[in-house]
Amino acid sequence: MVLDWCVPRRLPRNPAQGVSLPRWSEAEHVYLTYEQVERLAAAAESRTTRYGVPTASAAVNGALIRLLAYTGLRWGEASALRVKHVNLEARRIRVATTFSEVKGELRTELPKTGERRTVPIPKSLVSELRPLLEGRGPDDLVFRTSRGAPLRAHNWRRREFAAAVRAAGLDGRGLTPHKLRHTAASLAIAAGADVKVLQTMLGHRSAAMTLDIYGHLFPDRLDEVADAMDARRTAILSAWES
Repeated sequence: MVLDWCVPRRLPRNPAQGVSLPRWSEAEHVYLTYEQVERLAAAAESRTTRYGVPTASAAVNGALIRLLAYTGLRWGEASALRVKHVNLEARRIRVATTFSEVKGELRTELPKTGERRTVPIPKSLVSELRPLLEGRGPDDLVFRTSRGAPLRAHNWRRREFAAAVRAAGLDGRGLTPHKLRHTAASLAIAAGADVKVLQTMLGHRSAAMTLDIYGHLFPDRLDEVADAMDARRTAILSAWES
């Protein structure tokens, strides 16, 4: 992608054109169960300082982790989520912006693919998100610290997420906030989502990208297809014989 950007102003052609990218290894993915997600979220929302008071983001930690694990939002998309982009009645989130951090400065940008998308909210999360929206203006952040500041990826992962992972007994798995997207994908596939639905939900550029990453999670339907074809053939042969 970087080399494409250089064509034709700095390079006559992309020297990487046609080079096949390696497939993601299953070992790089972390898939949590519903029970593990809830354990992690509960540990995160009960975080306290050494003085026994809730941490700066304890009030939003649980809802944030559940949203990441059940919708597949990227960290930057969730942390940049504004009140006006959440419709609890329709149970939809409009992913319109993302945060990136450059030299300590938060920047608001378009989502990773450059395209906005709409993501469904599980019904059970509506009651958790509602208190984070009430009394706030349309441009206010949904997830912020107790002092109203944006959540920063490095600080939140080190101070809140990592401690919650240990408390939930999930350490040693290489779990990060971003890898909760893999959990969202695996749970969606298990619930019956097809490739196009998953592509839209996760914001991938193409269904091929979705298959490259999560194709191994889709159920093997080879026997199902073969049995259906066999049933049709058997019916036709029976009709001929009669």
